[in-house]
Amino acid sequence: MMLDGQFGTYPYTVANNTLATSLFSSLGIPETPLNVLGLVKAYTTRVGGGPFPTELDWEVPGTVGYHLSTVGAEKGVTTGRSRRCGWFDAALLKRSAQVNGLSGLCITKLDVLDGISTLKLCTGYELDGAVTDILPMGAEEIARCQPIYEDMPGWTQSTVGVTDYAALPPAAQRYLQRIEEVTGVPIHMVSTSPDRDHTILLRNPYAA
Repeated sequence: MMLDGQFGTYPYTVANNTLATSLFSSLGIPETPLNVLGLVKAYTTRVGGGPFPTELDWEVPGTVGYHLSTVGAEKGVTTGRSRRCGWFDAALLKRSAQVNGLSGLCITKLDVLDGISTLKLCTGYELDGAVTDILPMGAEEIARCQPIYEDMPGWTQSTVGVTDYAALPPAAQRYLQRIEEVTGVPIHMVSTSPDRDHTILLRNPYAA
């Protein structure tokens, strides 16, 4: 969504539309109701330039940002370019849910957070002396945003390959629940490794 020329961080965007509704204009099919599954990592990444409020120093060994970058193998598949990494931005996701009409979420790479003692969840921003709980529109405003974080306990147990929600560490379950609470969007699926079979299915994302 952030790369969409109209609703993203223009001019740090791509030439085509990237929203869920672009499906209709791109394929030339009539508009019909959709169940839109939002795919989002358990942390935030961005490739290329542009404002990134929750960005961490991901190039310094020993830091959380470096952990996310290396454990998460955050390089573009085609270009090999490193992705910038940062804390989960729930305020950004809240805007994406609004613009795309998200009916559910698929949280990927939960396992990358294994071993981080304290997690930070961005629940809003301070912008020009005011507080907002949703990403503003426009790159210039976003660049002035100072993230407001909520600290959450991490977990030491491995979540790699877990396929049962009840088997997740309690802290991981609470982290996911908090994402639902802040964004107002239910989580349908959770991925715990690159393996397609390592998926927790909480709800059928395509059910009517």
